[in-house]
Amino acid sequence: MLSIPLPFLAGLVFALTLYRSLKGVEVPGTRRYFYAFLVLYALQGIGVGLRFGYGVEGLTPFLPVSASLMPPLAFLAFRGLTAKPLPRPLLHLLPPLAVSVAVGFFRDLVDLLLLAIFLGYAFALWRLTMANGTEVMAEASLQRMRPALRAARLTAGLMFFFAVSDAGLAVYAGLYGSDDVPFVVAIMNIAAIAAVVVYYFAPELSASGAPARPAMEATAEDRAILARVEVALEDRELYKSEDLSLAKLARRTGLSVRDVSSAVNRATGLNVSQFVNNRRVAEACRLLRQSERTVTAIMLDVGFSTKSNFNREFRRVTGMSPAQYRIWAKQAQSGSAEPKRT
Repeated sequence: MLSIPLPFLAGLVFALTLYRSLKGVEVPGTRRYFYAFLVLYALQGIGVGLRFGYGVEGLTPFLPVSASLMPPLAFLAFRGLTAKPLPRPLLHLLPPLAVSVAVGFFRDLVDLLLLAIFLGYAFALWRLTMANGTEVMAEASLQRMRPALRAARLTAGLMFFFAVSDAGLAVYAGLYGSDDVPFVVAIMNIAAIAAVVVYYFAPELSASGAPARPAMEATAEDRAILARVEVALEDRELYKSEDLSLAKLARRTGLSVRDVSSAVNRATGLNVSQFVNNRRVAEACRLLRQSERTVTAIMLDVGFSTKSNFNREFRRVTGMSPAQYRIWAKQAQSGSAEPKRT
C-alpha cells in the first residue's frame, strides 16, 4: 500500500484553501508567496511520486526541506491579506534552513524541527485570524473577506493536526513498529479530506449576510468619514468593482482601515461589506425596474460575483428575491403593490 506523506497532503490542502481565498486579490506580495507555494507544491508532488512510486532514494533528503517551506509560505500568503506591512519576511527562511542543516548533520532532529515548524506557524496563523475579524483580511475583496478568514483558520487547524498526528505516528512506530503505519496514515488522510469537504461544501455562515445591528451613537467625525466613504464609492462607480476591498476603499478615502470600518459600523450598524452591498442592491433594484436585462447580467454589473451572495444580500435588503422584486415593481407601475418582506 502506497501511503501519502503528511507534508504532501498538507500541500494539497494549503493549495486549495489559498487558491480559493486569494482568488482575485491584487496584492503583489501575497501573489508572490502564493505562486511560490504552488511551484513548491508541484515540485513536492513530483518528488513524492518519484520517491515512493519509483524508489528514487536520492530525493529523500529534499522532501523534509520542501515540507518545512509550506507553513511559512501559507502564513505569508494570508499575512499579505492584512492591511499592515510585513516586517522582515526573510526571517521566515530560517525554519527551512534549520531543517536543511539537520538533514545534513543531525538527522534525528528533522522530525522534531518539522513538528516545531508546523505547530509554530499554526499558532501564528490562528493568532493572526483572531486579531480583528473585520480588518484581518482587509486586502481581500469584500466578498472574499469571510471565506479568506475561514480558510486561514482551517489552514491553521490543519497545520496543527498534521504536526500532532505526524509526531504521534512517529512515537507509535517507535514503540510498536511500522506495520500499522499505512492504515493510520489512511485514517489521517480521510480526516483531512473530510475537513476540506466540510469547508468547501458546508453552508457558509457569512458575516455579510447577518442582520444589521442598531447603529451606535455616531460622532461628528464618524459622519464625516461616512460621507467621504460614500463619495469614494460613487467616484467612477467604485462600488461596482468586484474586487473592491476594505483596504482599497480606505486608500481611496485617505483613511486607515480601522477608521473606515469603525465609522461605518457606528454610523449605520452595518459592517463595510453590508454597507457596500446595500449600494449595490439599490443599483440592482433600479436596473430591475428600468431594464429588461437578465438577473445574472445585473448581478455582475453591480459588483457581485456569485448568485448565492447576490440573492442573500438582495433578500437581506429588500425581503424578496430579485425575480420577486421585478414582478412586484411591474405590478407597482401598473397599479399598487406592497413588497412582502420575508
